[in-house]
This record gives sequence, C-alpha cells and structure tokens, in this order.
Amino acid sequence: MPIALTLPDGAVLSCRAVLFDLDGVLVDSMPTIVRQLREWAAGRGLEPDRVVDLSHGRGNLDLVRLVAPDLDAEREARLMEEREVHDVDGITARPGARAALDALRGSAWAVVTSGNDRVARARLRVTNLPVPGVLVTADDVRKSKPDPEGYLAAAAGLGVRPRDCVVFEDAPAGIAAARAGGMRAVGVLGTVAELDVEHTVPDLASVGVKP
Repeated sequence: MPIALTLPDGAVLSCRAVLFDLDGVLVDSMPTIVRQLREWAAGRGLEPDRVVDLSHGRGNLDLVRLVAPDLDAEREARLMEEREVHDVDGITARPGARAALDALRGSAWAVVTSGNDRVARARLRVTNLPVPGVLVTADDVRKSKPDPEGYLAAAAGLGVRPRDCVVFEDAPAGIAAARAGGMRAVGVLGTVAELDVEHTVPDLASVGVKP
C-alpha cells in the first residue's frame, strides 16, 4: 500500500515504507545525551564541546575511536551504554511522533538508530512509543551512519526497495546514509542548525501521513 507524506512546503512524497531515526526525530533525548557525553568527556580529559559536536549520527563505539583512540573503545562504549539504558530522565517523545506512528500502524515503517538495542528500547519505553517490528541498531550492523548499511537492512527487513523508502533524519551523517542507500531523505530540524537536504520539517507534527 502506498503511503502519502504531506510536508509543510507543500510537497507530497509517495512511498511504500517510512524509516525513522530515533534520537532527535521520534524522541527528544538531546539534553540527556549532551549531559552524559559532557560528563564522560570531562572524566577522560577530553574537550566536551568537541565530543558533543562529533557525536551526532555516530554510535558510541565509533565516537570513542574518533575522539579518544588511545582508550579501550569497546570498554568505554559498554560503560556509556549502561548509563544510557538506566539514565532516561528527561527523555520525551518529539511532537507528532506518536500520531505519525499510530497513522502508520499496519503499514511499513522501521527505526534505524546508531544507538544500541537496549538503549533504543529504553527510550521507546520511557516515551510510550511502540517498538517497531523492524528495529535496526548498532548491534545489527558492522558500519554505522553515514554508511547506508542500517537503512538498507531496514528496507530489506520490510521487504521494500530502497528507492521506495522515505527517511526522516536529524543529522548530516544519517542523511548521507539514506542518500548512499538510494533513499529519499527529509531533514528534521533541531539537532543541527542546517541540513543539506531538499525538504526539512520542524517535527513530525507538521507532516501529514496517509497510509
């Protein structure tokens, strides 16, 4: 069944599957993420602002390898994951997220996140959002965004062609991943000031969804 997405600029995108990033698109976790990253960076003698800037769209393992190559990346990523699973204070659903997912119920949709499975499920649970049948996390891929592996895996899991998918993303790395996978991307503003993408929306509340 085709899905029609009406955007604030008047564009109507027809697709067979909608793929969502999690943080910054479905859930507002940035204040919590920034606080956790700053505390982690400060505890290891790193520049907190740089760590936060480089974190958007990246998984913890890749982030540690980038900002602190001398540390045991796998150990640090595990420590970060444990804190993210249990520290969900202040995380809320983004405007329009629940309505969009309710409208798509029974249609093809998935979540693709650079976070780990336990973290993703904890954030969906605390915001009372449904867990999709296809949830692709850092635990399911070898390469994180901007590599398209996660989005391609989601399309395959839903049984649709990449070109029939529309991706909602809030980070340049995620938009690059969608494009590399041959998918159309819609930028969700808020995490970064500007996104190099044809269509942008302030949040999902501004998107009309007709399955």
